[in-house]
Amino acid sequence: MPDYELITILGPTASGKTPFAAALADELDTEIISADSRQLYRGMDLGTGKDREDYTVNGKQIPCHLIDIADPGYKYNVFEYQRDFLTAYKDIRSRGKLPILCGGTGMYLESVLKGYRLMSVPENRELRQQLAGKTLDELTGILSACKTLHNTTDVDTAKRAVRAIEIEEYHATHEAEERTFPPLKSLIIGLDISRELRREKISRRLKQRLDGGMIEEVKGLLDGGTPAADLIYYGLEYKFLTLYVTGRIGYDEMYNRLEIAIHQFAKRQMTWFRGMERRGFEIHWIDAGIPPEEKIREVKALLGRHPHQSINNVS
Repeated sequence: MPDYELITILGPTASGKTPFAAALADELDTEIISADSRQLYRGMDLGTGKDREDYTVNGKQIPCHLIDIADPGYKYNVFEYQRDFLTAYKDIRSRGKLPILCGGTGMYLESVLKGYRLMSVPENRELRQQLAGKTLDELTGILSACKTLHNTTDVDTAKRAVRAIEIEEYHATHEAEERTFPPLKSLIIGLDISRELRREKISRRLKQRLDGGMIEEVKGLLDGGTPAADLIYYGLEYKFLTLYVTGRIGYDEMYNRLEIAIHQFAKRQMTWFRGMERRGFEIHWIDAGIPPEEKIREVKALLGRHPHQSINNVS
């Protein structure tokens, strides 16, 4: 394993990343670093797919870093993720282990694998006061004057749009900080799951989580003081369940819109991963449906190969 400093396991939601990463970590006697932008929040468990039993292998709890590190409502960002990743990475390496990075948040994965140089952008209260009360359309117009909008992620809510404007204003008046980020040679494994199986697993899992208390989880977060707007900000389960719990939509509408949104999210994840390949990342795709021991054998074989020799690559 001397050729690699990191193993990365990625794939769309419901592809089985976590149980596979845990099984591999058990086999290699190592630890996992999460690359999930929502599992880092405490108390947001069922809605983020924080299946803790997945980390128990052969009766042993596999350590996983960067889960439950922030309070719900906090706006954690990629700059902070890089910082916290490095802390966890150095900690694991100091014990002679090969860390496994596992998750489906493309921006987090790429920020680490490519070593983005990012700035920590502080809150600009004066600017926020100036923007207070403006409509989403007005905010979108202001942001469009600052940069070309390639997607709608920054402008799906007024809060996101304000933050995006704040970042652009900061970049316009501050020189980029030089943050040293070590180049990491990672073996990147992608779990390849058919669209049909992925859709089936997403639908089944949604029903299980709703039956398992996901609505109660959202009610508990709201009762505990997390503003509804903050939960909606996190999207997917928290967006639609909050709308339902607060009486803005009915159960059937919540369920149908949420199921569609999760399927769309999985498609966007795959689009991001294909984009990573176009940007020069080599992803070794392994069939998600084969037994864990076969997946582990394939990874161990790859660890001993030249980094540019691949198997089962798919577009």
